[in-house]
Amino acid sequence: MSAETPASREVPQENRFKVWRQTRPFWAGLLTFLGGVPIAYLPYGDMRLGNITLAMKTTAGSSALIIGALLITLGLMMWFQPAVRVFAGVATIVLGLVSIPVSNFGGLGVGFLLSLIGGGMSIAWAPAPPVEETADTEDAGGPEASAEAGAVLTAGLPEQRGPEYHATDKTIDADGGRNSAG
Repeated sequence: MSAETPASREVPQENRFKVWRQTRPFWAGLLTFLGGVPIAYLPYGDMRLGNITLAMKTTAGSSALIIGALLITLGLMMWFQPAVRVFAGVATIVLGLVSIPVSNFGGLGVGFLLSLIGGGMSIAWAPAPPVEETADTEDAGGPEASAEAGAVLTAGLPEQRGPEYHATDKTIDADGGRNSAG
């Protein structure tokens, strides 16, 4: 596969969204996005009950709109830039907390709770480890595979000396003048 070939060609058409969703903090982004909507809307919205209009407009409406727009942007950033998920999660939690005094108790508590849960999920999300192909190792399940595994495990270890090796206090006698730590 070259750099010009999109990876989604190998994935069947019906599974593309599932694969895309599993490679990023999808639910954290969705909750953050949905948390920003009531925070941004409620200071400007009104509810009509017959001839009665209930307005929730406050003097802090512009800051609530900014907080709501930032939360929506952070939710989209979690989807399309999963590498910045920790920053987006922390910023989401901070903006959710700031929305309590600024935006009608954080969108009547709904936007606040959705933002806090989405931010926490974004911080906690980690990408799945890459899947290694095991088809080659299943065929070689004999004693050669275990010998190779033992060689790989001991490749980075220093040489182990047996009980017949006795180091002296003099550096000349100790392995030709070289110090050893093991």
